Amino acid sequence: MSELKVRSFTISLDGFGAGPNQTLENPMGERGGTLHQWFRGTRTFQTMIGNAGKGTDGADEDFAARGFENIGAWILGRNMFGPVRGPWPDDSWKGWWGDEPPYHVPVYVLTHYPREPLEMKGGTTFYFVTDGIQSAYDQAMKAANGKDVRLGGGVETVREYLRAGLLDEMHLAISPVLLGSGENLFEGLDLAAMGFRCTEHVPTAAATHVVLRKD
Repeated sequence: MSELKVRSFTISLDGFGAGPNQTLENPMGERGGTLHQWFRGTRTFQTMIGNAGKGTDGADEDFAARGFENIGAWILGRNMFGPVRGPWPDDSWKGWWGDEPPYHVPVYVLTHYPREPLEMKGGTTFYFVTDGIQSAYDQAMKAANGKDVRLGGGVETVREYLRAGLLDEMHLAISPVLLGSGENLFEGLDLAAMGFRCTEHVPTAAATHVVLRKD
């Protein structure tokens, strides 16, 4: 049965998934870029940026690679697709990843502004969903055809799906940094009351990997 899963979502020790003062030039906010060092060194990430054969093995790599297993569709918040705000000025922006994004499956982008589907190399097609998170969930589940759907974020998008009770599992990579402020993943949420429990807990030198699963 298909499930909605968060994979390789990095937060700071104090629970922030992005730093303060986010801008178009610095979408992760101040110090936000320090969160993802564990991922950038893995073979999975190095392959994604064209450095096949490079990168580290070990637990960080294992979790990074698992994030792409059995995934039939993705859901992204608009900020995860690109820095453009408001109505789309044109069709020039096609995502952060160039002509061949790393998704290779249908991707449903949450937005308030309609746009025609965008077909890219490697099997990725972006669909722009204007009628809410439930609609994106329903469309992604259908497209996944029995595989899982990966929820890519950002923070507020994950929080929306948590509040709606639609998330089945989360892999959180807790980076050993403190951001102090920004977008806090857990603020106002009672994960225990939502039925989540910790099923995996793996520390490495670069992060602590935690898997939370809903009963």
